[in-house]
Amino acid sequence: MGTCSCGMLLASPPPDGGDARLVSAPMSVRGRALAASQNWVDVHAHPGRCFLRGMAPDDPLFALLGGDAMDQSSRDLKEGGVALASFSTVADLRVLGATPEGGLCSVRDFAPGEARADHDRQLDALQAFSQKPGMRLVLTSADLERARARDLTGVLITCEGGDFLEGRLEGLADAHARGARAITIVHYRVNEIGDIQTEPPLHGGLTDFGREVVQEMNRLGLIIDLAHATFDVTKDTLAASQHPVMISHSHLASSPDAHARLLTQEHARAVAVAGGLIGAWPAGVAASTFDEYIDEIERLIDVVGIDHVAIGTDMDANYQPVVERYAQFPDIADSLEQRGLAPEDVGKVMGANFLRLFRQICG
Repeated sequence: MGTCSCGMLLASPPPDGGDARLVSAPMSVRGRALAASQNWVDVHAHPGRCFLRGMAPDDPLFALLGGDAMDQSSRDLKEGGVALASFSTVADLRVLGATPEGGLCSVRDFAPGEARADHDRQLDALQAFSQKPGMRLVLTSADLERARARDLTGVLITCEGGDFLEGRLEGLADAHARGARAITIVHYRVNEIGDIQTEPPLHGGLTDFGREVVQEMNRLGLIIDLAHATFDVTKDTLAASQHPVMISHSHLASSPDAHARLLTQEHARAVAVAGGLIGAWPAGVAASTFDEYIDEIERLIDVVGIDHVAIGTDMDANYQPVVERYAQFPDIADSLEQRGLAPEDVGKVMGANFLRLFRQICG
């Protein structure tokens, strides 16, 4: 598999038509035991490249990004013991392209109504998928409890990028009514809401419209996700929001010249002090091996505290991933316990921290 950037996977299906993700090492027996007693959550992911579902098979993006493998993802989640997984739309999908350096950026403007129409296509697909056997749409913490009681995998609909709003607040209520419970307000296009980490600042932080978005998300009970947002946007959002926020997939920078998508300790601590959390991201910009990913989770815990760390894999749209399948989730839990975390603390990182935030904001 090849990649075009941090956060969007370019993949070709295996020559035999199978799924390359089916090959994995034996899973941790201890990790499986932990999964049985804990609610594990992936707070940001695109399982099976879910943003492609409902797209015409002859659409150039469909083949370029590796096609739709959502049906396999439901089996992968069950295999990995994941109770609840983000299935995230990509709001700026239609205008993204690769930079000469191999990153992602917006390469053109949206046509009028294009962003909303493509996002509606993605939401329709996720709603339909959540009704499939073995799956359940999770809107509240009680929904997850009911799903677990019936051995169903929870679907958490999330949206990556507020571009689908097209500068109008009413799209938030519509997304909430259709099942979305978290929105990453910016992605790879500098939109009407605020600045992004991978482009020069345009707005100087959160815009006036962005503040209205924050207030409306608070009112509706939508989790504000500040992955991809600059520190200035983060600070402005924390000042405007009545609720904690999350950064669903990132890591701590290890040097001043680290990748733009990573966080300074000050940035991460600001989110944690306000009661939020950081999703530990198993991407090649922070770790080149699975063990290094566990190292990075430990470092994040040391900086922001055990109550403010989660797992956000960016599954099936990640850059040089060191966690490539949900079958590795038991290994994450087992490795954290072997590093000295108590089972209760492993459970916090693997899901309980997010579920506390989810219960507070979504009910």
